[in-house]
Amino acid sequence: MSVEQVNPSTGMPVVTTLAAAATYYSIAPGVSLNVRSGPGTGYPVVRTLPEGARVAIHCQTPGTRVTGPYGTTTIWDNIASGQYISDAYVNTGSDGYIRPRCS
Repeated sequence: MSVEQVNPSTGMPVVTTLAAAATYYSIAPGVSLNVRSGPGTGYPVVRTLPEGARVAIHCQTPGTRVTGPYGTTTIWDNIASGQYISDAYVNTGSDGYIRPRCS
């Protein structure tokens, strides 16, 4: 999807792709990461992200405490419907919440 606007200085169209507005975060180097059906290690694994994966985080929620390459946290990142990964494995540049809480 794209939105077309006109640059007032030049009168030329400017196209912005909305998909490009999403921010993607890198998974820790050398890690294949389990994606779980809920925010905790007790939830079933629904798939595994390969090494070098990048993810968009839709929302974040508290869950099981996990220690990983980026510290120890209870924050879990929702990356798709029914798919969660521990924030301890995601390079968000923050130790806290960077996205809204999941409802």
